[in-house]
Amino acid sequence: MSGTRLRPAERLRQVPVHLVLVIYAVVIAYPLLWMVISSFKSSSEIFTDPWGLPSVWLVQNYAAAWDRGISDYFVNSVVVTIVSTVATVAIAALCAYGMVRLSSRIANIVLIVAMGGLVVAPQVSLIPLYRLLDAMGLLNTSWAMILPYVAFRLPMAILLIRSVFLGIPRELEDAATIDGCRSFGVFRHVYLPLSASVLTTAAVLTGYFAWNEFLFAIVYIDADALRTIPAGLMSFRDSLSTEWGVLLAGLTIAALPIVVVFLALQRYFVAGVAAGSVKG
Repeated sequence: MSGTRLRPAERLRQVPVHLVLVIYAVVIAYPLLWMVISSFKSSSEIFTDPWGLPSVWLVQNYAAAWDRGISDYFVNSVVVTIVSTVATVAIAALCAYGMVRLSSRIANIVLIVAMGGLVVAPQVSLIPLYRLLDAMGLLNTSWAMILPYVAFRLPMAILLIRSVFLGIPRELEDAATIDGCRSFGVFRHVYLPLSASVLTTAAVLTGYFAWNEFLFAIVYIDADALRTIPAGLMSFRDSLSTEWGVLLAGLTIAALPIVVVFLALQRYFVAGVAAGSVKG
């Protein structure tokens, strides 16, 4: 009975929290909503009536954005993001597995190196990476984006996946070994299935970074045919006249895949973050 009497009071105390969360959601979502609505307007209407609905919904803005190069930039972004994500998650999972199985001293050294990688800002390594990629003949190729993306996302992915691998019972590994699994078999049949959530989390974080990364994409790539969406959208701006409706349509196309992927995988993403924060 006492628990039932406390429920209204508890709900009342939660009202301010829910109100703050609603306000925060509106603040975050409204710019996206404004971008989508404005992408159907003409440039003049965006300036004369920025907060209203379009008088005429210009769907052709999306067709114009697609024809002006978004289609090629979109394909480039998909290729770079998929390759970077798959490579990062695969390498991080193998590295985390090795850290769990190796002696503690070697694992600790690798752990310190991975933690050190978290404090290295991409901007600091811009010039050394440029010289390195130039010496390797990789400038102005997709690898000039993929390799740095993998390198900068590996530390976080390794730490996330390792924290989950540490919680897998040793008995499962012993049982798999008795059943005839070798080291890679244990990794494939025991560790990977039990770590699906954190692997998804690492993939989403890496994909988000690779899809939206701008600095490396604009510095290391000169050919317009190889540009990804963030760098390619710069060509939509003109020094004399910019079609803002078409530009916002391009931005909407660029944002849509990440939003869809996150909404589809948010359950696994939250579970992976929670699982990855248990042990360090």
